[in-house]
Amino acid sequence: MRVLLSTIGTRGDVQPVVSLATELRALGQDVRICAPPDFRDWIEGLAIPFVPIGPELRRTASPGPAAAHGRPSAERMRQLAEGTVAAQFATVPQAARDCDVIVAGGALQLAARSVAQTLGIGYVYASYCPISLPSRHHAPPPLASLGQSPEPGTADFRRLWAEDARHWDDTFGAALNAHRAAAGLEPVTDVRGHVFTDRPWLAADPVLGPWPEPADPDVVQTGAWILPDRRPLSPELTAFLAGGEPPVYVGFGSSRAPHDLARTAIAAVRALGRRVVVSRGWAELSLVDGEPDCLSIGEVNQQALFPRVAAVVHHGGAGTTTAAGRAGAPQVVLPQAYDQHYWAGRVQSLGIGSAHPPVEPTVDSLTAALRTALHPAVAARARIVAAGVRTDGAGVAVHRLLAARSRPAAP
Repeated sequence: MRVLLSTIGTRGDVQPVVSLATELRALGQDVRICAPPDFRDWIEGLAIPFVPIGPELRRTASPGPAAAHGRPSAERMRQLAEGTVAAQFATVPQAARDCDVIVAGGALQLAARSVAQTLGIGYVYASYCPISLPSRHHAPPPLASLGQSPEPGTADFRRLWAEDARHWDDTFGAALNAHRAAAGLEPVTDVRGHVFTDRPWLAADPVLGPWPEPADPDVVQTGAWILPDRRPLSPELTAFLAGGEPPVYVGFGSSRAPHDLARTAIAAVRALGRRVVVSRGWAELSLVDGEPDCLSIGEVNQQALFPRVAAVVHHGGAGTTTAAGRAGAPQVVLPQAYDQHYWAGRVQSLGIGSAHPPVEPTVDSLTAALRTALHPAVAARARIVAAGVRTDGAGVAVHRLLAARSRPAAP
């Protein structure tokens, strides 16, 4: 079986498809990954064929809240939509050549299903978060990147999802259908439904991110696609961990971070008498001084580190939330955009940490959130929840793919 795994996004979008790729290869299947060029070295280092798509994304993680980057004008949105659709139709067909199926992971996979239809091959859409899929139980996620935010506190979820669908159509419909016409395909009238299909997969853990309608046959929840990480911790980090009480980890991965987050977080951690490990990430978080209670690190094996920290302060990406949840580490989530608000709410409702309000943190506000997360009862609850987190999601997905290998693309 030959599989193209396609995604557009940051590390949290790419790592799950890398997990799926490794599971497929372990069963003797041929895979290739189509993803932003930022991840070429990592993926090719795993000996997985790689096809770059679109521009590098690292520059989008510059410090500052999402709101500071401004809302694009209608004309700019049109240009961005046309650009991303054109880039996908220019890249995905070649990447999918000789493949049997395309698995599209994460949002904005606008061309993949059309390419699958043109080639007469299978297509699967996978979301990493329940809230990104339509349901009568929740509102759409805040689509900050598309200039849209759902109204807070409303129970009229059907209306909000209808508005969300219209926004997809208005933003991407013309560009998508122009490329479909050029490929000899009929136009689509529901862009979001076309991308998601009538049976999307949900690659999220059932404990941390359950589908709100468990009996719903239209959503297949496989569990999170977790990539096993066997890298050792660096000698410097190992020595730091052994040199005192478990520290607090602060990191925003490949997401943007609030302005001056490192300074604020270090002050908050110190106010509680704790040590801190600061992950530089794409936001390039840095230490404020040379005191021995702080350590700066780069890319790290979270699966090895998180069980050894007192708490994890992060942005609320699906991957980091799952890694901390699996490790039993209390969490403080500072959501910035899209599904991060959902994960912050889940952490709080599960009792495994605290959700910082969606405003720029101060030393006092972050100290209060950390104090809650560091309470012994929260640590105990985090360990209980961790015991229920599944690790077989990628394997479940692979076996579903293999079972459906002869199924053609939906018309």
